[in-house]
Amino acid sequence: MRYTYFMLDVFTRTRLTGNPLAVILGADRLTDDQMQRVAREFNLSETVFLRAPMNERHLTSLRIFSPRSEVAFAGHPTIGCAVLLGLRHRTSAVRIEEKIGVITALTERINSRTGHAAFGLPQLPFRVDRKVPPERAIADTLGIFEDELGFENARPGYYSAGLPCLIVPVKNPRVLARVKIERRGWSEVFGETESSVYVVAPGNKKDGFDFVARMFDPMEGIDEDPATGSAAGALAGLLAEAGEFSDGPHDLSIQQGTAIGRPSTIGLQMRFEGGKLCHAGIGGDAVIVAEGLLDLPD
Repeated sequence: MRYTYFMLDVFTRTRLTGNPLAVILGADRLTDDQMQRVAREFNLSETVFLRAPMNERHLTSLRIFSPRSEVAFAGHPTIGCAVLLGLRHRTSAVRIEEKIGVITALTERINSRTGHAAFGLPQLPFRVDRKVPPERAIADTLGIFEDELGFENARPGYYSAGLPCLIVPVKNPRVLARVKIERRGWSEVFGETESSVYVVAPGNKKDGFDFVARMFDPMEGIDEDPATGSAAGALAGLLAEAGEFSDGPHDLSIQQGTAIGRPSTIGLQMRFEGGKLCHAGIGGDAVIVAEGLLDLPD
């Protein structure tokens, strides 16, 4: 059986930067085991499989697999899938069924192979009730000093917008650039599962970024991820707790991936009412870089 697939670079307009994504079309006949094996074959941070939706008003159902497991939600697969479908179907709104729920993405065509997508997070980011490792252990595992952790009122904590991660704020981009993870003992500090660590620093305004970030998840086989939309969404939870935002919309930009030669730009939208976060969303560009046929046994 042959399946059409596309490769996109997500959170960028420039090919061979951003976070690569494989999208398999018409994957209804594939079993869970086959999808997992295909994801291992592509060996990207995520591979997605498009299937017929449960509701005919929705455009597709989406399954998301890392090389080692299925995930209920992820940002760069949602953005990449929405851009691809927006271009193929010439539509400005894409409704996608994911395990976390139905996501409506607004899309914009930039050219025949490039587009932009944005969507509201299916759940508001929240602090996860999980014990945070000692800050000394966090710093040692990241190869930095303990007194370099935190900025303003932000301290390390677990947050989730559908996919939990430990968010580790650091003082500035220079500290972030020096991070060098210690794989030995990672699971002892951060756990065997859901052990991803998102390190973030205030950005340099003259470079046009509000924050710069790096994501590490060696237990899932991802030493460093070029762009992580779900973690950017979770960051909104930390910022809402630590910052003082005025009521109304706030559009923030996050740079990620520069340390591994895959620069990416993630848009984070937040809106406050009565001093509380009432909406958060993710946005970004994506560009098609390849398409082909996947030849699998029946």
